[in-house]
Amino acid sequence: MRSIRTIDFTKMSGTGNDFIVIDAFHRTLNVDWSEFARRYCPRRTGVGVDGVLVLSPSSSADFDYRIFNADGSEAEMCGNGARCAAAFAVRHGLAGNDMRFHTLAGIVEAKVNPEDVSIKVTQPKELKTGIGIEVDARNEVVHFVNTGVPHTILFTKNLDAAPVDALGRKIRNHPHFSPAGTNVDFVEVSGSEKIRVRTYERGVEAETLACGTGAIASAILSHATGNVPHSSVLVSMPGGNLKIDFTNSNGEYHDIWLTGEVSFIFTGTLVF
Repeated sequence: MRSIRTIDFTKMSGTGNDFIVIDAFHRTLNVDWSEFARRYCPRRTGVGVDGVLVLSPSSSADFDYRIFNADGSEAEMCGNGARCAAAFAVRHGLAGNDMRFHTLAGIVEAKVNPEDVSIKVTQPKELKTGIGIEVDARNEVVHFVNTGVPHTILFTKNLDAAPVDALGRKIRNHPHFSPAGTNVDFVEVSGSEKIRVRTYERGVEAETLACGTGAIASAILSHATGNVPHSSVLVSMPGGNLKIDFTNSNGEYHDIWLTGEVSFIFTGTLVF
């Protein structure tokens, strides 16, 4: 007879990005997290989330943070997921309001504020503007930066009409970005300090309501291309607003903070 196991979880949302959050501090969990994500992330047959966050003890920070996408792949970093993890850690006594945690992209700092959560992300790399690629016999000019995970940016004057799923999927799998692939962000500049963004997210393989690392990438590349002159940018995404603050020194971007709301949706127990 197969033994039945249970695992407690919390469903959380960071500006529309939603996650199953698991506390692996207080219980030994022998779980294949990739398979777990594939099974429980789907919206019609599972909990209905973009990914799974696992928090566990760390020898070098307040905790270790792992993120598994809905397709089972493990991501190096997820900005909105990191903000949810920080809020979860404070509520469950795993860390104080100011904390540091370890990700596959490096150490991330976080501050849990009364109304929102801010994270300081690792310095972006591989920034390149004006990349020409061919998609369906048509030339597209895109821009690239790795903000913990790879992001490719396209500027558009009509975000509402942008073919996010169709074109996003083709660029996500384009040979230029192989073998890792890329997230794809469609950006409309709406002011000197404001942009609107829609994201096709790698690993989810669809458009998501928000993407923290995508908001960061979009803000930085909007600045790097001269579309937005300010170093504090409000990013409007379908799931809500995110604020990006950064410092630019001779083309190097650092001291990057991502700020936005976080919500606890419900808790539950999964039987498997």
